[in-house]
Amino acid sequence: MNTRVLTCTCNGTVDLDPAGLKRALAGAGVKADVVMSGQQLCRRQLVEATRFLEGVDDIVLTCTQERPLFNQAGHKAVAPIKFVNIREQAGWGSDGKQAQPKIAALVAMAVRDVREPVAAVSYRSKGRLLLIGHAAALQWAERLSGLSTSSLAVSVLLPSGAGAENRPALGAVREFPVFSGEVASLSGWLGSFDVRWQQVNPIDLEACVRCGACVSVCPEQAIDQSLQVDMSRCTGHRRCVAACGEVAAIDFSRQAPARQEQFDLVIDFREQPAFDRHQLPQGYWHPGADPARQIDAALAAAELVGEFEKPKFFDYRQSLCAHKRNAIVGCTLCIDVCSASAIQPKGDGVQVEPHLCVGCGACATACPSGAMTYAYPDAASVGQRVRAALSAYRSAGGKRPVLLLHGDEEAGRILQALGRGAGASVARAPAIRGLPARVIPMGLHHVASAGMDLALAFLAYGAAQVVWWFTGKEAPAYRELLEREIAWAGALVDGIGLPGRRLLTLDAATSAELETGLQGLVTAAEIASPATFAVSEDKRRTIEFAVDHLLAVTRGPGGALPIGGEAAGNAIAETVAIPLPAGAPFGRLLIDRDACTLCLACVGACPEKALLDMGEEPGLRLIERNCVQCGLCEKTCPESAITLEPRYLPGKLREQGVVLNKAKPLACIQCGKLFGTHQMIDAMKKKLAGHRMFGDAQMKALEMCADCRVTDMFSAVGEVSVLDIKRDDS
Repeated sequence: MNTRVLTCTCNGTVDLDPAGLKRALAGAGVKADVVMSGQQLCRRQLVEATRFLEGVDDIVLTCTQERPLFNQAGHKAVAPIKFVNIREQAGWGSDGKQAQPKIAALVAMAVRDVREPVAAVSYRSKGRLLLIGHAAALQWAERLSGLSTSSLAVSVLLPSGAGAENRPALGAVREFPVFSGEVASLSGWLGSFDVRWQQVNPIDLEACVRCGACVSVCPEQAIDQSLQVDMSRCTGHRRCVAACGEVAAIDFSRQAPARQEQFDLVIDFREQPAFDRHQLPQGYWHPGADPARQIDAALAAAELVGEFEKPKFFDYRQSLCAHKRNAIVGCTLCIDVCSASAIQPKGDGVQVEPHLCVGCGACATACPSGAMTYAYPDAASVGQRVRAALSAYRSAGGKRPVLLLHGDEEAGRILQALGRGAGASVARAPAIRGLPARVIPMGLHHVASAGMDLALAFLAYGAAQVVWWFTGKEAPAYRELLEREIAWAGALVDGIGLPGRRLLTLDAATSAELETGLQGLVTAAEIASPATFAVSEDKRRTIEFAVDHLLAVTRGPGGALPIGGEAAGNAIAETVAIPLPAGAPFGRLLIDRDACTLCLACVGACPEKALLDMGEEPGLRLIERNCVQCGLCEKTCPESAITLEPRYLPGKLREQGVVLNKAKPLACIQCGKLFGTHQMIDAMKKKLAGHRMFGDAQMKALEMCADCRVTDMFSAVGEVSVLDIKRDDS
């Protein structure tokens, strides 16, 4: 069924050609019917628009401001309405009259936004909320526990060590549990936080009846209304213990074990957060002393009682993982980049805690082998959306499109502000120009989810430029990751011969900075013949598709590279390969043949089957297409004979096995059976030379096969056997 598209010019402030939009979508192969185009769909045309919303399983509506209204009006729709913002992102601004191609692109992108269902990650919260801190914690505990509509069960943990001026007075009514102690550990996520703390103050607030007898008898005033002892003032007279009497809440010799409790939610008012990471776990907030952030945390906590789900954003295949082999660590890119500390080593691979994963996709972007992939949305669906958008843009007559990749939250607010500022300037001098007509914003769950595979595919689809936009809220590791990806992809683009700067980053924390950055873009022309391949779930295959297409377009059929012949050595490959920066996930291996003994330890260490033996003949082959440059072979080699060389080998040569080293097999000096190599035996002799346990006979045995070596051991003349040794009972 075709998608129904309803468009609105927002009271005539957006230049929109419905007929042209329909032609552009049809020209791009996007099945969609523009069934209605109005000026006030949210007001006087609402009844008419509502008729088109009922009983349809795919609807696109070009308004985001009135999303709640249209959702309510379209409650009989089979599926949720897809909303696309053509007003702030295209129609409003100095380029509004030239934005028809971009409007077509945005609508096409929304039509093709189809996401396959994925597994869900579940959370269950009963509302057990722990507040950690002093005065602010107690104040918020009183407010939250006093709400008649609240489902929160509030507890407070008062850390020790605060000065007297920061120690709050406890309430006259015990409305909620109050603990004291130092946090020993805090781990977990929404609905499953494990908190351990150590009681360090002599007064146990759970046992204390808050009578104040200890306060009145303390001569040093070491105890105040917080009912905690300031040990820097206390001289040890212990009158407070006597005053406490049978309540027995005060014990200066207490050696209490650490207490452990489970909570669903945690608000931490301390100066330093409990988690040393950029992305805090869901259900944990660290507002510190900021009143606005404290309010946000309290409101958010009040909403998180019940059962919740989120998509499982990733897929992981350990068989492709290059993390570790034989206790030797190779690739750690996904572990290093994860801002939520959701990925940890496990055996030869890694383990991802889905409850901590926030769906940034950086792990999939960083993974060189494709063992880690982004599942929601998957790369194929993102590629489908962009291909449709660029095709519709061209069909509507657009030139030199710039794809602006950005995250959803902070970037969305900045885009909105820029668009509305441009809209306010329509009737006056264009103080704010808004988004340029050729800049197509592409919203992602997180900007880090798009790496070099998607960027190269976007160029092959006809984007003249791909820009990653950073708002400053992203983790530093994400920026470093994407800078590397851009450097590697940029080297490929330069090697292909595409002119101009095609891939770049943009820093903009405000709408003014965004406008300045976008207006200053210098963009070369897009390629003449856009690609039609589909983005693969195998990121390396996508890169191959894109590079081969860009080479064919830039240099002609075959990419003007030598074809035919056999890559029996490294000489042919050297004439066609594109050099890449250090760390790039493509390349070959250089072998020091004099040092290599063909022990083939590297073959056993290679997780990608890039290194292979040669069957009966001693030798080592490399299939360059499979090599991810993880370095496991280099670290495993006992002779340090392997060196990595990052590069990209286009065409069929990368699929052909290249012989890195080979040797004639060594024949057993006893039976003549072939085993081992001369290099291996010579290396062993060299290492064992001079060892007291290896004389001439033992050195000679090294030139025998395993069977003959055993036979020789039991038939050697003049050697004492353990069977000949008699026990001396004397």
